[in-house]
Amino acid sequence: MAEQARSGQARQAALNDHPSDQPTDPAGKAHPSCPLEMPLFPVIWLALGLALLALEGLGAEFDGVLAAAVAALALSALSALMPLPLGLQGLLFGGGTGLLVLALQRWGRRRERAIPASAAAEQATVISGFQADGATEASAAGSPAALARGEGRVRWQGQSWAATNLEPQRPLQPGQPVQVMGRDGNRLQVLAPPEA
Repeated sequence: MAEQARSGQARQAALNDHPSDQPTDPAGKAHPSCPLEMPLFPVIWLALGLALLALEGLGAEFDGVLAAAVAALALSALSALMPLPLGLQGLLFGGGTGLLVLALQRWGRRRERAIPASAAAEQATVISGFQADGATEASAAGSPAALARGEGRVRWQGQSWAATNLEPQRPLQPGQPVQVMGRDGNRLQVLAPPEA
């Protein structure tokens, strides 16, 4: 028995002399039930990246939010793989965000080009008015003088607009499609489509 006690004490002394793979408390005693320490900075960068993505998803109107989110998520993965000093992490975050913003701006300028409007986007439908010159019939567009000037109303892109017929000698009937040629303030300038 005494020999077993001495061998147990010798084993304990050998364990105390060699560093253990288990985490320890500030006093240096091992805690076998404590999980391995997780680095804190990767978790912080991950939380920051996810928060910035959520902010972008909610429609934040700040340039660089998406770039900062991507930089934070990349830094989270990088700092989880290798320990980096906090100052270097900050520099990498700032530099990565700046480079991504510049790259997105260059990419956006390159992609900016005039997209031709479809033919349907320039079509309107007559609601009322647009009698030929000299007409005296009143309508919802207003006085006979307005009708004589070729003025009336059209529905364009789902809204009712005041409009001027650029060819007032040609009457436009309600329900007839017209071509929107331009705008003068809040008034559209329209033409009847060419007759086939």
